[in-house]
Amino acid sequence: YVAAVYEHESILSPNPTALVDRQSALELMGRNLDIYEEQVVAAARQGAQIIVFPEDGIHGFNFTRSSIYPYLDFVLHSQSVKWNPCREPYLFNDTEVLQRLSCMALKNKIFLVANLGTKQPCEHTDPHCPSDGRYQFNTNVAFNDDGMLVATYRKHNLYFEYAFDTPPEPDYKLFDTPFAGKFGMFTCFDILFFEPAVNLIRQYNLKQVVYPTAWMNQLPLLSAVEFQQAFATAFNINILAANIHHPTLGMTGSGIYTPVKSFAYHNMESYGGKLIVAEIPVITTDYKNNLEKSPGRVSEKGNEQLPPLFYAEMMYDNFTFVPVWGEKGELQVCANTLCCYLNYRRAVLTDELYALGVFDGLHTVHGTYYVQACALVKCGGLSFSTCGQEVTDATALIDFQLWGNMSTPYIFPLLLTSGITLDFADYMGWKNNHYFISRNGTSSGLLTAALYGRWYEKD
Repeated sequence: YVAAVYEHESILSPNPTALVDRQSALELMGRNLDIYEEQVVAAARQGAQIIVFPEDGIHGFNFTRSSIYPYLDFVLHSQSVKWNPCREPYLFNDTEVLQRLSCMALKNKIFLVANLGTKQPCEHTDPHCPSDGRYQFNTNVAFNDDGMLVATYRKHNLYFEYAFDTPPEPDYKLFDTPFAGKFGMFTCFDILFFEPAVNLIRQYNLKQVVYPTAWMNQLPLLSAVEFQQAFATAFNINILAANIHHPTLGMTGSGIYTPVKSFAYHNMESYGGKLIVAEIPVITTDYKNNLEKSPGRVSEKGNEQLPPLFYAEMMYDNFTFVPVWGEKGELQVCANTLCCYLNYRRAVLTDELYALGVFDGLHTVHGTYYVQACALVKCGGLSFSTCGQEVTDATALIDFQLWGNMSTPYIFPLLLTSGITLDFADYMGWKNNHYFISRNGTSSGLLTAALYGRWYEKD
């Protein structure tokens, strides 16, 4: 099927905390919706059957609970009411944004997924009801090619979003398409948690996911395109990921991902939006990890000078590292219960420092979640203290085999090369209770090769 995602440089309110009336809010959102409309037309012209827009793309961000109120549409989260906002605009008040989105889908005969702020009045008898008598949700909506509202999803894992409420229960929301079957949806930070993202995929055996996001890149392990691809690979699914484009805030990185191919966009240099259209296969069966190239074991050699252990902060976590020196070698480094192993070889020695790092613990900055990570990274400079820094360029071509005795089945294989481009492993999968990833000859210099494990039970 042909899918489209749009990385949108949203027009933002100059003062998001100021209180404005509904009319001014609609005017600002209308300018973003005008751009959406152009992109829907362009995508439909290229044969797209579905288009996905980013999180916060219509209203922006950094609101307070009261300042966002005029930007909120009313939406019923019940699936029992069949409603076409374009054809029945008078059913509910404050649905101008939904009407415009619905009409774009209808006019262009395309499935459309977008993110907006929604409100829902609640009774004080409801124990979860906020004191101002209303819920405010960060919401994805999906319309079919006839403009019908076919699914709404309320973001569950909020990321410092004081304007919004967490829904009382996680939403598991799917919609059906004639071209690729069922799609699931979740938003941004949700991708790092079991509920609802992982549970949704597992429970419904989903193969297609739409993913609006407003993601601030964090190298070396959590840049948007890197993690989006790893998620598609780990779960054997297609992901249509649309991010916001604000390079000054570190926000870029969208794409259409299958388990074996990526159409990704990452651009920190220029401004403006980017439409990605790609034809991808409908996934019906599971890809098998190519297990024929069975990884070797590390030989136990004694009497050799072991490289020094050192500690450095990476992604706000205290990693234990060993330097990756010389043209080839075998290394291991452990922390808590996790041991990481690396076999490597490089044809040409460059003046770049690489290190193999391990972290097995609770990550506590900007969210709390348990991580098990084995990571081969390029350091920022030549001293140990620079390992873990954000690096975007590299020249070293390294053949590697990396593995670890991970305690969780949820492993996201990361492979990032110079200029924040993506590569695919030759081999990955479980063998003898270890998870392996290997690659001979990356297409460009290696930035990160890592196994990012999420141990959800320990969050």
